Amino acid sequence: MKNYETVIGLEVHVELATKTKIFCSCSTAFGGAPNTHTCPVCTGMPGSLPVLNRQVVEYAMAVGLATNCDITRYGKFDRKNYFYPDNPQNYQISQLYLPICRNGHVDIETSAGKKSIGIHEIHMEEDAGKLIHDEWEDCSLVDYNRSGVPLIEIVSEPDMRSADEVIAYLEKLRLIIQYLGASDCKLQEGSMRADVNLSVREVGAEKFGTRTEMKNLNSFKAIARAIEGEKARQIELIEEGKAVIQETRRWDDNKEYSYAMRSKEDAQDYRYFPEPDLVPVVISEEWLEEVRSRQPELRDEKMARYRREYDIPDYDIEILTGSKHMADLFEETIAICGKPKEVSNWLMVETMRLLKEKNQEPEDISFSPEHLAALIGLIGDGKINRTTAKEVFEVIFAEDVDPVAYVEEKGLGMVSDDGALREVVENVIRDNPQSVEDYHAGKKKAIGFLVGQTMKAMHGKADPAKINKLLAELL
Repeated sequence: MKNYETVIGLEVHVELATKTKIFCSCSTAFGGAPNTHTCPVCTGMPGSLPVLNRQVVEYAMAVGLATNCDITRYGKFDRKNYFYPDNPQNYQISQLYLPICRNGHVDIETSAGKKSIGIHEIHMEEDAGKLIHDEWEDCSLVDYNRSGVPLIEIVSEPDMRSADEVIAYLEKLRLIIQYLGASDCKLQEGSMRADVNLSVREVGAEKFGTRTEMKNLNSFKAIARAIEGEKARQIELIEEGKAVIQETRRWDDNKEYSYAMRSKEDAQDYRYFPEPDLVPVVISEEWLEEVRSRQPELRDEKMARYRREYDIPDYDIEILTGSKHMADLFEETIAICGKPKEVSNWLMVETMRLLKEKNQEPEDISFSPEHLAALIGLIGDGKINRTTAKEVFEVIFAEDVDPVAYVEEKGLGMVSDDGALREVVENVIRDNPQSVEDYHAGKKKAIGFLVGQTMKAMHGKADPAKINKLLAELL
């Protein structure tokens, strides 16, 4: 069998985090009742006129700068004509001839090493509505809430050769955009969507094979499976002497197979022409510099700084910076308590454990840095032990309670009366002669049992280190 190489390019659609739509003042909030976030503009009523949302341009510029693109100083919008029920005007306002960003790249790293993935362009456009298929009534309904939500489409060069490279590229893009605050990039809510253009060719061949485009990909796992499935399908066709047809295919992740949707359109099929209702977008040097000056510290820079400033492992740094929300929480907590190792430990161990148990993402963390810092302070001041702290943290994680008030209210503070603690330890020694004998016979583990008995008698409200010290002294 011949050796084949996969050639992959991506079209990534990202819904921008503006409060209003790209050409009208309707809300972009996710999850509203059908057709409640609409107006004459985003439902394509005759005579309505679009007005460009300035924030959309600034988000597009910010993403372009962060992905090393050239920013187009004089840009225009174009009409992309097609007829579909979720497209109320029967055209989409997009950018074909003068997209806002061009000629960029992002650097990725996989097990195969480092690689630069080219970005052909980034353009601004409006989203379409959403079709809801009602199987009971055997009909389709249209919700126009999403119609007019601002998008950027990031078009890569066909530089990727494996599913690993694709996932690394998407994760890098997602983190860049999240750090910029331009989008939450939630694949499950459709605010980040990827279409995969894929072809295969013999290893060493210069000419690309015939590509297909796969849609309906709403998770990184689905994208990886779709790439492997389509690669196998195309190789099988070529091996059988059949032609690969250029078409758009729909990936069914349950069946792990793609189905033909329609023949792949070319630009001329959409009859693009300049949008007559919008003026050109002129980006001045001052405006560009204003956006550039607001660019935040991105993940790569943040990781390098953490290595310089905090004495924590590289693995922790990778996890903490893998979510902007987690990184912000880490830094804000340190600013309050000044204990980076302690903060890292609470986020890396207990927080990650609870996130996994509850099947949540780091972005779902709702507790405040003030309350995590206060919990760390209670431990440092000897007011609670670590066992109690873990119990209190679970409540903080779930309800963001004030740990100081909670510990006082529930009576969880450690007993500070050394005389009372000594009395309990003496009782434990008297009641467990066998353990005392084992300890004196050289079985040092016996002290662990005695510590446990003391903690039990104190209802967990004692410092294990202090108990250890007292036991060693009295034994």
